[in-house]
Amino acid sequence: MPEFALLWGKHATLEDLIVGILLRNGDIVTAEKRWRGDIRCRGGRIVELAEALDAGSEDEVLDASGHLVFPGGVDPHVHMQLPVAGTVSSDDFESGTAAALAGGTTTIVDFVHPERGESFLAALAARREEASKAVADYGLHMAVTWWGEETARWMADCVHQEGIPSFKLYMAYKETVGLEDAQLIHALEAAHNLDARVLVHAEHGDMVEHLRSRLAAAGSLGPEAHPRSRPPELEGEATSRMTILAELAGASVYIVHVTCRQAAEALAKAQDSGWEIYGETCPQYLLLDESVYEKPDFEAASFVIAPPIRPAEHQEALWEALRTGVLQVVATDHCPFNLEGQKELGRNDFRRIPGGAAGVEHRLALLYSYGVKKGRIELQQFVDLVSTRPAQLFGLYPRKGSISIGADADLVLWDPEATGTISASTHHHNCDRSIFEGFSVTGLPSTVVAAGRVQYKDGDLRVERGAGRYLARSLSA
Repeated sequence: MPEFALLWGKHATLEDLIVGILLRNGDIVTAEKRWRGDIRCRGGRIVELAEALDAGSEDEVLDASGHLVFPGGVDPHVHMQLPVAGTVSSDDFESGTAAALAGGTTTIVDFVHPERGESFLAALAARREEASKAVADYGLHMAVTWWGEETARWMADCVHQEGIPSFKLYMAYKETVGLEDAQLIHALEAAHNLDARVLVHAEHGDMVEHLRSRLAAAGSLGPEAHPRSRPPELEGEATSRMTILAELAGASVYIVHVTCRQAAEALAKAQDSGWEIYGETCPQYLLLDESVYEKPDFEAASFVIAPPIRPAEHQEALWEALRTGVLQVVATDHCPFNLEGQKELGRNDFRRIPGGAAGVEHRLALLYSYGVKKGRIELQQFVDLVSTRPAQLFGLYPRKGSISIGADADLVLWDPEATGTISASTHHHNCDRSIFEGFSVTGLPSTVVAAGRVQYKDGDLRVERGAGRYLARSLSA
């Protein structure tokens, strides 16, 4: 057993085990500014910032010369160990958060999905137990999967007692987790009354199911039918409808995984009217196009995600929405499944393919390489998209997403000239496929500090099962 694990039970707090870290001569970049300087960390927090600091006897010195230094990434949209279509996503909280750390993401926010009729608080307790093996800090959103007499009270308990001020609503998947419009309205009003934020999966669920059934009846059962069953018009319609419902209910809404021009336009229209509505997209929608569903030998199933990957013309609309601030966050919707033994469940019917793919390890490298390096976004905006803004929107800032006195010592030393090629053969995801297989990247983390400990350095991942902390969050802080 590693020494750290042996010592853990003998100390009251994790911070007792952490030596100091002095990060020297870094090109420090936050969402607000950029400067050259040193950072001292003690007890898992940032305690000193200056142009030059002297090393103490207890400081481990990290030379950041030639490196950019970012606050650790915050991914507010991941699904570890999620039951889908008769199987469970292949990364649990241990392997998934380890992969996140290897890519520079030091904090995730996952989800609780109560079964229909199940107590939200019972589902939360079970999810906390599943997450107890996380190696990085994590928070949880609560999905409102059904509406009953106790639902509003459970939502209040989540906000006031459990540190969960964010709720997920699904406009699709009505057979399992999705809600009808009347229930959506109840949930939106309850969130408004609690000053909570609502995440929304926006697709017209009834029409999706109609198209899926129609395609299957016509004999279109391969993965190439998947994008035809969920066209961008259905995402645009649902996004537009949700902006109207949210405004009338008074709710603050965050649309997850925006994939297409129609949805971005609906968001922009709502924002122009002055309403508080936010949006995220993901690397797969910025960088991949619908041709992936033409891959032979069932390899196309690796790309079955919802909403699906769109035709290439939507990519520029998403980059423009990022550039102009219509979209505020780049997350991943990380939800991996192996092609062998999992995606293969739908070999004879695309409707049975579990939807999802891996991405949490490569979010920063992809956005830096294809966003910053190609001039599509600025460097400080990159930090905002992957760290600061998600921390702010979901009640983690300034503890997360900042380089400031008192913030958690979550730091990424970024080598802007390091190169690599993404591959399932080398990634840390517990998954046999990568949807970004063969993508070249320029810019990679050389060292990742999380909770004041070096947890990744020069390819060496040094994590401890269960060291991740549950983050109680508040939007009023």
